[in-house]
Amino acid sequence: MKKINSSIIILFSLLLWSSGNLSAQENNTGLSLKQAIVIDSIGSILQSNYVFPDVADKMVSKMKNSLKNGLYKSIKDPRKLADKLTEDLRSISHDKHLRVIYDPARVEARKAVRTAQDSIEFMERRVNRMKRENFGFKEAKILDGNIGYLNLKAFMDPQYAGETAVATMNFLSNTDALIIDLRQNGGGSPKMIQLITSYLYGPDPVHLNNFYWRPTDTHTQTWTLPHVSGKRNPDVPVYVLTSDYTFSAAEEFSYNLKNLKRATLIGETTGGGAHPGGVVNALEGFMVWVPSGRAINPVTNSNWEGTGVTPHIKVSSDQALQLAQIKALEHLSEKAKDPEAKFAYDWSLKAQKAMMEPVNVEQSILRSYTGKYGERQLSFENGKLYYKRGSGKKHKLTPLSQNEFMVEGIPYFRLRFLSEDKQVVAVEGLYDNGRKDKDQKIK
Repeated sequence: MKKINSSIIILFSLLLWSSGNLSAQENNTGLSLKQAIVIDSIGSILQSNYVFPDVADKMVSKMKNSLKNGLYKSIKDPRKLADKLTEDLRSISHDKHLRVIYDPARVEARKAVRTAQDSIEFMERRVNRMKRENFGFKEAKILDGNIGYLNLKAFMDPQYAGETAVATMNFLSNTDALIIDLRQNGGGSPKMIQLITSYLYGPDPVHLNNFYWRPTDTHTQTWTLPHVSGKRNPDVPVYVLTSDYTFSAAEEFSYNLKNLKRATLIGETTGGGAHPGGVVNALEGFMVWVPSGRAINPVTNSNWEGTGVTPHIKVSSDQALQLAQIKALEHLSEKAKDPEAKFAYDWSLKAQKAMMEPVNVEQSILRSYTGKYGERQLSFENGKLYYKRGSGKKHKLTPLSQNEFMVEGIPYFRLRFLSEDKQVVAVEGLYDNGRKDKDQKIK
């Protein structure tokens, strides 16, 4: 009886093992089939749309061979599969635009746009997202020396962003130089490039770029616009800030202006993506961002794909703005014919240079400046020199030279210490309108 029971237990165990093993095989078979469906759909998209057909064929072969050899078998997470497919496709194409995305919710949202009302609601959601980012126009302001500054995070379609772009360019239209910051700009629409660039030229058309589109086998061109709302600034010096994050349309803007000799580029070499395109739905919740065109610059007859755009002045991206301000002020000072304007540029230039390369003044010299100068009082605390007038608040001083200082919180005013026979005898107040006053040292 015990032998019979043992046999039954062994047989039951074998059946359980066999069932579990069969289930695992079925799961693996199902996974492989799903991966094959995904790869086949991605391959079809690439062969129909990717800008270089021969490269598309090589990428498809790479995916299918990897699938056949079981290289994707261990990948259960579809997001990891998307990452691996992107890696494999880029190993052949070296195209940083090209990527596989797993996002079933986004795929379904795109599929759900069937009626006119669906389309309107879809676009409303998209426009609302753009509004929350102010259509890419992160910051616009006037820096010291009447230098315009635009921090542009994206080139969004002027169909939606045009009003914001026009308002921004007109706000900056009375500046003497313009800095356009693309260090955090990942790309966008060539039409916004066209609009913004048009403000930097006169009404005569300027050829900006050419594009080849593989799906339709057609060529297009972009030129500056014959009309813009408000004031153009064809003579203002332009400085474009770049980083290794600067990509795609932001690179086109930089590349165009560099080769047209319209701007000075300052910063880091850009990312290297010159193939425009867009997202196409694949199967099983996957999408492909597929580059379907390529830029062909009319000056170089080439583009920046894989190489990036090299700036005129290479510097760490976190130093690019400071250096651009210095270069702009140096240029404006050199060209200035009005003594008042030149004084204003030099006033700002001296401050920018001191911030870029701080001046070191020995503590013994700083201590020699302490004391009373009429209502002006100078004190030394924690290694720093401080100024106050009468019963007013204290202001920290930052050296511009061994004897001249900026006053924190009072940008229009500075102090210069005067000495005779190596003894400090007076302090001179300097103002940004050229006025001066002087107080003798009392003690």
